[in-house]
Amino acid sequence: MAETKYGKYIISDLQHPKEEAPWNPPVTDARTGNGGRTLYLDNDVIPGAFYMETVWVMPRPRLSPERYEEVKKRSPGPHAHDYDEIIAFFGSDPKNPYDLGAEVELWLGDEKHIINKTSMVFIPAGLMHAPLVFLQVDRPVFHFTTGPGKQYF
Repeated sequence: MAETKYGKYIISDLQHPKEEAPWNPPVTDARTGNGGRTLYLDNDVIPGAFYMETVWVMPRPRLSPERYEEVKKRSPGPHAHDYDEIIAFFGSDPKNPYDLGAEVELWLGDEKHIINKTSMVFIPAGLMHAPLVFLQVDRPVFHFTTGPGKQYF
């Protein structure tokens, strides 16, 4: 969209990060129809931009205890950033947009939180957070993370 003076600031096609976070399994492209990353933005995509990533999480059954341990090990482990971060989860039921239609486990410091409503979580710089595990997903969930860092590290 760079044909105009400010078109360079609009992205409408997925560009994956140049380097995936080391603790992440590869995030699939949402165009596969199975959920996954829809858009990604950082300083490499548009110079000067801060980090933001958007993902569709598709329905899946509740994790068995064995599968939970496997998924938790692949999830981002506890970490902190030198910038604030927002992690968000949006339900997709237009008649009840605050019902997430899922259960998500998110650790903040040494506290485990179960998120089952449309939510935004503010994570101050330096606060250890994660793992983040989608325990059960009954309806598609729109998920995003953003922070004023130039890249997700």
